[in-house]
Amino acid sequence: MDFLNSHVLSFSIWLPILAGVVVLLLGSDNKPNFTRWLALAGGLLAFAVTLPLYTHFNYADGGFQFQELARWIPAFNVNYHLGVDGIAAPLILLTSFTTVIVVIAAWEVITNNIAQYMAAFLIMSGLMIGVFSALDGLLYYVFWEAMLIPMFLVIGIWGGENRVYATIKFFLYTLLGSLLMLVAFIYLYHQTGSFEIADYYQLPLPLTAQILIFMAFFMAFAVKIPMWPVHTWLPDAHVEAPTGGSVILAAIMLKLGGYSFLRFAMPIAPDAAHYLSGFMITLSLIAIVYIALVALVQKDMKKLIAYSSISHMGFVTLGFFLFSQLGLEGAIVQMISHGFISAAMFLCVGVLYDRMHSRQIADYGGVVNTMPIFAAFAVLFAMANSGLPATSGFVGEFMVILAAVKYNFWVGFLAATTLIFGAAYSLWMVKRVFYGDIANSHVAELKDINKRELLILSVLALMVIGFGVYPQPLTEFTHATATQFLNHMAISKLPVAGL
Repeated sequence: MDFLNSHVLSFSIWLPILAGVVVLLLGSDNKPNFTRWLALAGGLLAFAVTLPLYTHFNYADGGFQFQELARWIPAFNVNYHLGVDGIAAPLILLTSFTTVIVVIAAWEVITNNIAQYMAAFLIMSGLMIGVFSALDGLLYYVFWEAMLIPMFLVIGIWGGENRVYATIKFFLYTLLGSLLMLVAFIYLYHQTGSFEIADYYQLPLPLTAQILIFMAFFMAFAVKIPMWPVHTWLPDAHVEAPTGGSVILAAIMLKLGGYSFLRFAMPIAPDAAHYLSGFMITLSLIAIVYIALVALVQKDMKKLIAYSSISHMGFVTLGFFLFSQLGLEGAIVQMISHGFISAAMFLCVGVLYDRMHSRQIADYGGVVNTMPIFAAFAVLFAMANSGLPATSGFVGEFMVILAAVKYNFWVGFLAATTLIFGAAYSLWMVKRVFYGDIANSHVAELKDINKRELLILSVLALMVIGFGVYPQPLTEFTHATATQFLNHMAISKLPVAGL
């Protein structure tokens, strides 16, 4: 057990990757049930090995825990260095948990290339956990680029009619930003002779250099979140992706951008972060307000949820750049909460799509008459998405709005409009899809959710309500790390005379 606890991050990364390889080698379409159970066993085991990150986490320590260090490329001073803090640990748990949900969700839905589909998600899970736990810049970059490949394949092979267009757009947007990030890493390596993130935090840089580094990181992370105006790849990717792809994209991949702002852009260039905070707050408010209005006019359920994700992620960057304890903790809670809610909403769309092969709102109506249990879950998640109190969707947004009002009343006022717009587009969709008379013969023939779908939606509903009623486990995780982060951000990293 001590060996597991001291190498928990390596197990968390490499076990799902190994499980994915095993599924690829042993699974096939000729034995579908064996392949599915093998993938589920791998996913559950991968989730189990991440649990010590919760049970053995020291809440009072704001620094990096569970650290592992080994030489990797000595000639360039590159190390296999892992560690997590109160920001990364809950995101890793969310990743391993969501992977299990995706495997179960695909059970009877994916019938071709089952082993490849399951393996892609298991391998992607390990790579994303690698991003969350890497404390070496080059190691982080390798994981960051590698995780694109499974998602590229998932959309490109199991996606919709325009999947090739969506995958190429997704890949090009992400790759371009990543190359600028690599340039920033190379510059920092030349300044320190190291790829260690801790060395970068202590490096005094002139403001111009900090701004250039911040903008290089910004291009990579803003695309991933995605922030306005580099958000256009996300609705296309969501619409074409299979349900599992949309779940991972919304629940985890968008969080990689937010997490990376806290890990790289802001602490490495703190003076630039303060200098550009007005710019970042403006972009965040545009995402919150404008993209919510765009969501209002969508006719495709997946596109509506995709745009709502961009709007909700605007709260995350807004909370970061208010530089307050309440705003930062609220933004982190919002990341975790959005992971559960967006996953649940895309799964709900998947349930309908599996039965009717349409995502168009106009093709539905009166679903509550034929699928009452499913409709209850779908309405709950739609309410959570619009920030209903006693759901996790309310907690993070409320904390960020409070912090924004303290910062500037009008910033808080604009941020709070999401509670109106969010309710508008969520209720607009719910009214047309679920309520009223049965719209057509296809809706009349719908069957309510089966036990597998009930299990998935019940677990997610428990998470959404549980963290909405009692968010303390999340805020406990993040409090010490948020305090340490803000203390670091308050100290200027501009070079003093003589340096």
